[in-house]
Amino acid sequence: MQTIRWQKSTYSGDSSNCVEIATAPTTILVRDSKDIAGPRLGLSPAAWAAFITYADRIGESKSGA
Repeated sequence: MQTIRWQKSTYSGDSSNCVEIATAPTTILVRDSKDIAGPRLGLSPAAWAAFITYADRIGESKSGA
């Protein structure tokens, strides 16, 4: 059985208001850091990559970059 290792973004600092991710061989798992026993969202690596690309693009447009 594989141990799931959850990670918070380095942008979160000490805040508990964030999401955490864990990687498995075929899935990227996402959960709310305030509700670690709550639901998890599972994404394929391709869907995760598309989401990160989208989030980065949105972040750049909001920051004026």
